[in-house]
Amino acid sequence: MSHPDEEFLRRQYGWSGALRVTRGPRGALGQIWRVETGDDVHALKEIYADPPGDGRIEAELDFTRRAERAGVRSPRSRPDLWGRHLVATPRGTWLRLYEWLELTRVDLAEAALPAELGALLARLHLAAPPARTELDGIVQHPWYHRVSPIPERWAQLCAVLSPPDQDELVLCHRDLHPENILRDERGGLVVVDWDNLGTATPSRELAAALFDWFCDGPEPDLGAMGHMYDSYVAEGGPGRIGGQEDFTMLVATRVNFLQLQLRKVEDPAHREWAEREIAESLRIMPAPRHFALVRDLLRSRPGPK
Repeated sequence: MSHPDEEFLRRQYGWSGALRVTRGPRGALGQIWRVETGDDVHALKEIYADPPGDGRIEAELDFTRRAERAGVRSPRSRPDLWGRHLVATPRGTWLRLYEWLELTRVDLAEAALPAELGALLARLHLAAPPARTELDGIVQHPWYHRVSPIPERWAQLCAVLSPPDQDELVLCHRDLHPENILRDERGGLVVVDWDNLGTATPSRELAAALFDWFCDGPEPDLGAMGHMYDSYVAEGGPGRIGGQEDFTMLVATRVNFLQLQLRKVEDPAHREWAEREIAESLRIMPAPRHFALVRDLLRSRPGPK
């Protein structure tokens, strides 16, 4: 797919003079375009899926400001000429504009990486505001509010997994895998792609992050997971992994993502991308025995429980 129409971009963002648009990274839900406007450079995200609602965007802007004050860097969102942080295009997609940061993939073999990740996640959780209900723009079917107040019914249906305690819910990034935590030009970690922002418990996001970073194959890297967990606890992170229920978010996210790609593979425009994602999803899908290994490991760690 070609980049959005340049004249449309000029009208929306007030750009004049030379304009250069080149393809950047591709994600599961959209394409990043690098836009050069004179001496300035922007990251333009074109969203192919359903766009975020106003409530989610406001929550993202607030949370990223809180995170920045806590020492977690993210690309800053930039509005159009009318102050909007979400713009509809004539071809049915949606645009978000951010500052462009020169970022590179993190080397998973770095010895200090687990400690850095643990500290970063702790700072995110300490900065997170409480959030007992989902943000708007997610799922608002007519039956949604009739079923959400009765988690006990769904707990009976889920023999292994369980709903979270609503009193523990805070706002979370919910997508902290290696493509969304990158290195900046100074070597610091930067969190990108806040599109999956929503409610979760710190413990469940912590469990998901451990597997996202250190289980890229048939067996988890228990040593790296232990170092990341220790750093998280030392930084004051509130989450603790104890029972099997703490892996609920991990399992739900992996299965839901796989289901999404199985639908996308039917679309010729996204088939090649979806086929790669399906293969990777099947390769890294965790098993219950992995959860037991990680629980046993973390129970043996020194420090606060």
